[in-house]
Amino acid sequence: MINEELLIKLGITAVLGLIIGIERELKKKPVGLKTSLVISIASCLLTIVSIESAYSFSGDEEVNITMDPLRLAAQIVSGIGFLGAGVILHKGNDTISGLTTAAIIWGAAGVGIAVGAGFYIEATMGVILIIVSVELLPFILKWTGPSHFRQKEIYIKVILTKADQGKHLLDQLKADGVVIEQVRLKDTKERLHMVELTASIPIRQSVTELYSSLSIMDDVEGVEIESR
Repeated sequence: MINEELLIKLGITAVLGLIIGIERELKKKPVGLKTSLVISIASCLLTIVSIESAYSFSGDEEVNITMDPLRLAAQIVSGIGFLGAGVILHKGNDTISGLTTAAIIWGAAGVGIAVGAGFYIEATMGVILIIVSVELLPFILKWTGPSHFRQKEIYIKVILTKADQGKHLLDQLKADGVVIEQVRLKDTKERLHMVELTASIPIRQSVTELYSSLSIMDDVEGVEIESR
């Protein structure tokens, strides 16, 4: 016999997982539509199985077996961390990416568990708050929040032919409105000098203009800028 409540739970989970997946898909993240749907639906299904099993196989009149109705759900919370760890990347320029996507994976699993346990309104509100936190709130803070939120991080790598031009380079960057946070100096095998910088610039400032400004400097062999 078809359990209508079970189908409703899976349907609600699919819709909520779809919303989370679309947000990741639009940003071209590793965890997209299909992954979010699978995570949320599977979490919901395992939660349903966990709850139903606790009451369906609790024993007979002679043997009373006590089971935790959310035992499987508890394992989902810890086990989903392995999947989230797979999308966290440590890049060569000492930056880490994928933390938000990993958190979204954990959130999709949580939504599935909540719906599977029957907390429909709470799960729906959770998805709404997740989308607001990831999409709307950063946008508002960029324009109305403290100055820190109105900056965007960039990674700059400049190859110099002369080592004594490093100070001139830093002065030029500061004149262009670049806030330098970390500096790394290194000599290359070609007897050139590499300057790596972790910095931030105002949101409205063009990375292209900054690239052009650095490229025309004397003794600059090459420029690379990455906007995060």
